[in-house]
Amino acid sequence: MATQAFAVNGAKCYIIGRTKEKLDKVAELYGKDVPGQIIPIQGDITKKDDIKRIYSEIESKEKCICILVNNAGISSNTLQTEAKSAEEMKANLFDNEDSNIEDWVDTYRTNVPQCYFMTTAFLPLLQKATEHQHGYSGCVINVCSISGIVKTAQHHFAYNVSKAAVIHLTKMLGWEIANNGLKIRVNSIAPGVFPSEMTQGESGDNQKSELPKEDFEGKVPAARPGNDRDMGNGMLFVATNQYVNGQTIVIDGGYVLQAGSA
Repeated sequence: MATQAFAVNGAKCYIIGRTKEKLDKVAELYGKDVPGQIIPIQGDITKKDDIKRIYSEIESKEKCICILVNNAGISSNTLQTEAKSAEEMKANLFDNEDSNIEDWVDTYRTNVPQCYFMTTAFLPLLQKATEHQHGYSGCVINVCSISGIVKTAQHHFAYNVSKAAVIHLTKMLGWEIANNGLKIRVNSIAPGVFPSEMTQGESGDNQKSELPKEDFEGKVPAARPGNDRDMGNGMLFVATNQYVNGQTIVIDGGYVLQAGSA
């Protein structure tokens, strides 16, 4: 969704992922007949050596990077949180074999450190964007989630905690970068429920997923899941508004309004 929004508006988009076939499919389907470009780079952003290689490859081709979107993420094991006694709650959240430290570590490893390492690796190219274009500052957009904002665990503690960490990491990166005299904005977008492989479990031949609208009636004020336009508009706003820094922009159809924030 983000890639389409930027490419349609003329940006050259490097997309990074572990599966070459999926990257190539996105470039093939959505990179034609648009003002911009979509260029796949295979890589695993949970590995520092891969990040170094990706940076070197892009640095050899581009004099700057205007926008860095950190979007990689995985969910964690689902647990039953409702209980009628302390013993039942312990059985659900501690004794359950799906409740294990490895699940927490894997979820955190993918969802949080990549935002830190990708951002810090690309600082020179992002700062060059600021220096290259008067009135524009290079920017980082971390994709977190309303799961890092709401007060409920939503049956997956580890995932929600990791997304809350991304929100705080966004603020810390924004402050430290500005404190060093650099002009690079760092913000995050917190989506509600959007169709994806994470929420739907699969994607189609067009590398997109679908969520039935009727499942959302009475669950969120918008009475529907998010769509391409919702996310595209949010990405373009955060990327282009030069007066937004250190913020988390919620795009959720009113989910947090209904669920309540922490």
